Amino acid sequence: MRALVVTADQPHVELAEVAEPRAPLPSEAVVEVRALSLNRGESNGLASATPGSIHGWDLAGVVAQAAEDGSGPKEGTRVVGVKYPPGAWAERVNVPADTLAPLPDAVTFEQAATLPVAGLTALRAYEQAGLLLGKRVAVTGASGGVGLFALQLARLSGAHVTAIARRGEGLEQLGAHEVLNTLDPEGDTFDVILDGVGAHLLGAALQRIAPGGTVVSYASTIQEPVSYPAGLFFRRAPRAKLYGLFIFAELEHTRTTAADLGRLADLVATGDLTVDASHTESWTQAPDAVTKLLDGEIRGKAVLTVD
Repeated sequence: MRALVVTADQPHVELAEVAEPRAPLPSEAVVEVRALSLNRGESNGLASATPGSIHGWDLAGVVAQAAEDGSGPKEGTRVVGVKYPPGAWAERVNVPADTLAPLPDAVTFEQAATLPVAGLTALRAYEQAGLLLGKRVAVTGASGGVGLFALQLARLSGAHVTAIARRGEGLEQLGAHEVLNTLDPEGDTFDVILDGVGAHLLGAALQRIAPGGTVVSYASTIQEPVSYPAGLFFRRAPRAKLYGLFIFAELEHTRTTAADLGRLADLVATGDLTVDASHTESWTQAPDAVTKLLDGEIRGKAVLTVD
């Protein structure tokens, strides 16, 4: 079969022939992958991954062989799923059945492939923040994969949403009440702040959080130290918390991955959640897509079709 494998040379990925996957465990289904999406984290990780290995987390496709233990979707079901440890970038993949969700007919494989890591990160971040109705929410990196889902989910939950993004075009149509280029350390406070940038923006977030509020840090796209006046954090925002969210650690401690993916897919099917699959191309163009994603040329998610 074919797969995208890690290479020693930049951009560290190429399409190649590889062996078929091992025999699945009783709790695993075999999925014929039809579309996958690229995340910044896994794309950055290509440089340190083992040459020849198969990378990737997000996938959408059809169940070719159902799990032997009877769990998960049946053979022939259109599904969306997440693969961790990585290995989703192949024509056929063994996937734990409890991380696969059936797809509504109205949701395409390309749309579904954007959901797993980015959508689950946004969803789990808000679970840490609690009820959002009537609260003030800020989302940094709002034009990225997680950010686009985060601002929409907050708006659907009845929050007042501020989007912080270098490229803010179209974010108001997706649910942002206001769009800013950056987050200054001084200004009105927020009850919840989701940060996927780090550096000065995370420092500013810790100065803009309200008493009892929650800052969720789920990524660090700017590799610089975070600096903030600690005294202002505990004096101005008593009971506030900073929560570090690594999505795969979250998924290890719950058994709701399939249900959560199903919730997200249903929102896409009803039109309540818009996915950005505007950058969709054949997986034969994966090296170019990885380069553009890491260079910041792609808004939202890069989707690759397995053709």
